[in-house]
Amino acid sequence: MTTHETLEAKVDQLFAEWNNPDTPGAALAVTRDGETIYTQGYGTANLEYDIPITPTTIFDIASVSKQFAAFAIATLAHEGKLSLDDDIRAHLSDLPDFGNTITIRHLLHHTSGLRDWVQSLVIAGVAMEDVISFKHILKMARHQKALNFEPGEAYLYSNTGYNLLAEIVEKVTGNSFREWTDTRIFKPLAMTNSHFHDDHQMILKNRAYSYQAVENNGFKHAVNNTTALGSSSLYSTVEDLAKWILNFDNTQIGEQVVIEQMHQQGVLNNGEQISYALGLNIGEYRGLQTVGHSGSWRGFRSHLIRFPEQKFGVVILCNLDTFNPLRLTEKVADLYLADILAPVKASEPEKAAEPTEDTKSETLTPEQLSEFEGDYYTEELDTTYSIRVHGNQLVAQHIRHDDVLLTYTDGHFLGNTWFFPKIHFTRDDTGHVTGFKLTGGRVRNLYFQKKTR
Repeated sequence: MTTHETLEAKVDQLFAEWNNPDTPGAALAVTRDGETIYTQGYGTANLEYDIPITPTTIFDIASVSKQFAAFAIATLAHEGKLSLDDDIRAHLSDLPDFGNTITIRHLLHHTSGLRDWVQSLVIAGVAMEDVISFKHILKMARHQKALNFEPGEAYLYSNTGYNLLAEIVEKVTGNSFREWTDTRIFKPLAMTNSHFHDDHQMILKNRAYSYQAVENNGFKHAVNNTTALGSSSLYSTVEDLAKWILNFDNTQIGEQVVIEQMHQQGVLNNGEQISYALGLNIGEYRGLQTVGHSGSWRGFRSHLIRFPEQKFGVVILCNLDTFNPLRLTEKVADLYLADILAPVKASEPEKAAEPTEDTKSETLTPEQLSEFEGDYYTEELDTTYSIRVHGNQLVAQHIRHDDVLLTYTDGHFLGNTWFFPKIHFTRDDTGHVTGFKLTGGRVRNLYFQKKTR
């Protein structure tokens, strides 16, 4: 048995748990020294029709898509059609003027302060299985009333920023984002099974379906009707993405200056450098530099990692929400790069937790809670929450959500769900409640005005 065969058998063993016809699974590609050295599929692309996953199975690669939007922008900058320091309103004039300039560079590095559409739309009542179109996302961005923070002040991941990058590509080139990426990226690299999915009703052969794990080792279909161009919605295969990985070392498309620019990490206003470059995370694994990105949408999970100095890369695409492709790419790297990786550090004993100030959680009486009752509306998302007292509990009610239980802690209320994490009520000079600000996750200080009766 050759060394390669031994390695491949060890790689296959990593996926053994999913390599059967009754579970979703994954596809894998490994590249080294300018060529694809291994591809394989494990598990099932469609559980209803028993269609196996192969290296040509098409997945929604989720946020791994961002590096393609970044490549488009860097290319247009190199061609003199835009500058990364352009005010985005120079290209998208219908966006609000927030009083602070947001540049294209801010969008690329997730330092714009723009709210993420995923959490925002869920706050508005949108379900993730709904049809969420590119136009829908752009409309939300145009209605944003305030930023999470001043541009450049902080890093906070925002899919919205990358959707606006795709829109800028369309404005600057006169082509749709799908057309531009087809012409300038996918066709030249012979990525024949790749495209930005701009029509959720499009028939697509060889696509993997998206699944969520449920009790008793079962699965359910995680419906995916999203066309979030730029931030996500690139449909591709591991075979095609291997060609993309190889282009970083031997550029078939893109000047070297474009490739180098994609690796330039962002810098905050205070001079702090962040790990995020242009659609790429710059990091380290066991002593070696890494460049990569993860993706997660509905039941799809993806990770693409490169070890640039070793000219080694791994891409894993999965169709189950409990999959951890990042950890699996690292395990694959452990096998192929075993002779040059630094030893795994022994896990340090856990330190005793530093004493922290106790949060003051207290129970308010129904009479105390009653002053917060009312209907609260945000123009930004055109949605209303009704705050009501139920027994000894304050709840936030929305027409499309289950009741959100609110717990009083340290002068504000904490919600029991990820999209409605924390609210702080506002008052006028007389002490009457006038509204509340919602903060948490990727949304900060979203204001809801109390309706007058």
